[in-house]
Amino acid sequence: MLGDRLGPDEAFRFARGEQLRSSTGQLCQLERLYDWLVDSDHAEYLGLAQELHDKNPVLLDTASGRKWGLAFKQGGQEALDAFHELVKEMSTGKASVPPGAMAKLMRTPWDRGIEAAERNNKPGVFTAFIGFEWTQHVQGNNQHRVVVFRDNADRARQVLPFLAFDSVDPEDLWKYMAAYEEKTGGRVLAIPHNSNLSGGMMFRSTTWTGKPFDKQYAETRARFERLVEASQTKGDSETTPRLSPTDEFANFERWDKANLPSLIATTPEMLPFNYVRSALKLGLEHQAKLGVNPFKFGLVGGTDIHTSLSTTRAENNFGVVTEPKPDRWKIPFMTNGMDPKLDTYIWEMAPGGLGGVWARDNTREAIWDAMERRETYCTTGTRLAVRVFGGWDFTAKDLGIPEPVWVVKHPNYFVPGDFNSSANFR
Repeated sequence: MLGDRLGPDEAFRFARGEQLRSSTGQLCQLERLYDWLVDSDHAEYLGLAQELHDKNPVLLDTASGRKWGLAFKQGGQEALDAFHELVKEMSTGKASVPPGAMAKLMRTPWDRGIEAAERNNKPGVFTAFIGFEWTQHVQGNNQHRVVVFRDNADRARQVLPFLAFDSVDPEDLWKYMAAYEEKTGGRVLAIPHNSNLSGGMMFRSTTWTGKPFDKQYAETRARFERLVEASQTKGDSETTPRLSPTDEFANFERWDKANLPSLIATTPEMLPFNYVRSALKLGLEHQAKLGVNPFKFGLVGGTDIHTSLSTTRAENNFGVVTEPKPDRWKIPFMTNGMDPKLDTYIWEMAPGGLGGVWARDNTREAIWDAMERRETYCTTGTRLAVRVFGGWDFTAKDLGIPEPVWVVKHPNYFVPGDFNSSANFR
């Protein structure tokens, strides 16, 4: 409804290095292909535009579906207004399409995404993960999670994605994940993203229902949320100068605003609960009280690009929601409506982050297991390979290891190794 005519298959093919023609007819190709990609479309109204295009009778049998179908046919501002209506529904957690119709509607696009991942998954060469995004967006405060399956189609097809329309409580998402693992024997994890836009909600010290954390809550969150996204197109979530005043890099891709789509200014009270660096500190406080750290995160980055064409380079950024065109810099991403200083334009969007993973094989199992172990890092732009030296009792001989990109020395664990520094890279 924002103009993207591509789908999950094209998203994976582009990530693998194939040259494609974009929705606006432009030829595009990655200069360096990715090692892996999670195609994580929003679960809420999954595939809605495609189903409108295909005139899905389940959708057009509802009042909202008929209204959106007309808007989609008219295109332009009518389709954009319908899209904004959907976003507002997400901010209330209540869908206008009945639950029974929603479940029927999701089956086709969910299967389409799974099939695209299966076609493009090439063990040892490229990993295509099955996933979705739980878009919890109550009152505009971003609490989205990207849900990543370790498994193949035979297990993923046994469920449908969990919707924020099903529940806006993250604990219910974790119950869904636990039930999936119990039913299928598979594995799944959730990655919070864009905490910088959460309005102080992502890392607050109470549950969704307002209760203080207890040990069971901390254990469940630590089990299913092993990673956190530190950087992406809608701003960097690591820290801010207001929390890290002596860090010269703390102002990187900073958005001092929250609450999509209307946008409000970030207040000082929100800050500790919006940013990853402060969340790591809060986690230590929880651990001291509960014996469990719910915020013991590994870091990854993501693009969150809504054109099906995942790109990350500032000098050749293909676009977040709008593909390249001469007047793209003038186009607003979101507007406040009352305070123009809070309006955000396409030119303010960051190119996107990247997730680096320490994995011995380019397979779903190996990369997912590395994410579960938190052996990851986040970077942006240049595909940096990191050197990590950790542990005790290093000797002069350790300096002679050829290119010791990742060295951990421990009485029970010693791994020197080369690092394949492509991206999303292992």
